Amino acid sequence: MTSHRFTAACFAACLGLVAPVAMAQDAVLGAGEESSAPAYTWFGDAVFRYEHTAHLPGARYNHPLTRERARVRGGVLWQAMPNLEFGAAIELAAGSDANRDNRLNNDNERSDGGNLDQLFLRWHAGEHTTLLVGKAPFPFELSPLTWDRDLRPAGVSIDHGIALNDFDRLEFTAGYFAGQHLYDDDSRIGAAQLAWRWHEGAPTRGAVLLSWLDFSNLDQLTRNGLGRTNRRANGVLISDYRLLDLQLVGRTELGSWPFEARVDLVRNTGADTANEGGRVSLVLGDRRQAGRLEFGLAYQRIQRDAVMAGFNEDDWWFHSFARGGMPWVGYGISDRWSVRLAEFGERLDGVDETTRRVLLDLEARW
Repeated sequence: MTSHRFTAACFAACLGLVAPVAMAQDAVLGAGEESSAPAYTWFGDAVFRYEHTAHLPGARYNHPLTRERARVRGGVLWQAMPNLEFGAAIELAAGSDANRDNRLNNDNERSDGGNLDQLFLRWHAGEHTTLLVGKAPFPFELSPLTWDRDLRPAGVSIDHGIALNDFDRLEFTAGYFAGQHLYDDDSRIGAAQLAWRWHEGAPTRGAVLLSWLDFSNLDQLTRNGLGRTNRRANGVLISDYRLLDLQLVGRTELGSWPFEARVDLVRNTGADTANEGGRVSLVLGDRRQAGRLEFGLAYQRIQRDAVMAGFNEDDWWFHSFARGGMPWVGYGISDRWSVRLAEFGERLDGVDETTRRVLLDLEARW
């Protein structure tokens, strides 16, 4: 089966995964008041992407890189008890490029194949305390500067909230994880986050988030080139990666338009030099709502050892040792489907030419 045919198969699989959700909802609606809430809930998402990247540094490409990629994730959440739930999901992916090109293209996921995306237990130990065990999305609110939200480490974490008054809340999250990146990665991640959420749920609200990320056992990841923009000597990373990250977030309504501003500052305490990074992002609108537009702008500057380059967002071609901006526009086709067009202008440190990348994404969620 060619990559294009497999992409079509992924699209069909996406539609097939959406159908059970709709049928389950219809069954619940038709059951009347005698039925209780269903014990099983389907969830998932999909992205169908076209990419065009030009002006890459060096002699790797003498023409622009163009490719198509598709990813579909689908799973089920089982409410075994009122305070206990289990989740599992699989991921299928296909692309016009081969898996052997993923290292060259700085990808955090394979272009073709399937894998276990999630397998976890979540226990609500109290009204404000949750324990999560297994393979799941990283349970911390982080920006693309420090973490790629598509990664799925395996580990254990605890989250505890403290109400300060009717509107404000402190939240503490901590955990320890196996990174489970590509190529038999055996990295380990210790993480903690303290968040103050001001006027949570109000039209105008904000948050201050202070995070600590400690990466270790990075030798295998480094040998496979996933941290290539970090400094190395004889194939070994020069710096340790113990990140202190501060985020300031503000959200409000501008008329009928939701608006978010976020500032993210990071410092790697495991490096003596080239250890700072920053990101600013502005988002107006929300493409997750049917018929709504979304406009966004982000700019980031990452020194060479400021972040662990194997784990931050791979929508950006350079994971550190670079600076650049990203404007985008999105539109909500329906409550489940949306589209986004993003343009990246990035410049590697010491290189005069700007690398240009365009991503067109058709997204689905259920």
